[in-house]
Amino acid sequence: MSKKPKEFDKELFFRALADRTRLRLLNLIGSDEVCVCFFVEILKTNQPKISRHLAYLRRAGIVDARREGQWMHYRIVDPDDADAARVLQDVMSWLANDTEMQRDRQRLVKICCAPQLPVSIQGAPRPAGISP
Repeated sequence: MSKKPKEFDKELFFRALADRTRLRLLNLIGSDEVCVCFFVEILKTNQPKISRHLAYLRRAGIVDARREGQWMHYRIVDPDDADAARVLQDVMSWLANDTEMQRDRQRLVKICCAPQLPVSIQGAPRPAGISP
């Protein structure tokens, strides 16, 4: 007896995109892999709240995570559903053109490219793809 492949959960996918904080997180990740500590620093929100939002995005199949020592890194993944992947690509383009989202991204670049990281994230690995 074989298991049926799990059907893509459209409702979960769209609920994941229907939250401002989750959209800000997706925008900050962009095409990079970003440590949770940078989200906390930029969004000025506590780590448990950020982690809950990232877990929601993981359940929706939008982000994936990997651990490096004490640091959790998140990156965007293409959903298995081709239509959802297209929607996500459109959302990411839309976010990249939004003024508030651009300010968040500028703060990330400023923090990542500073010679000295803020005390709260010293020792954290900087996102490799971010440059001034």
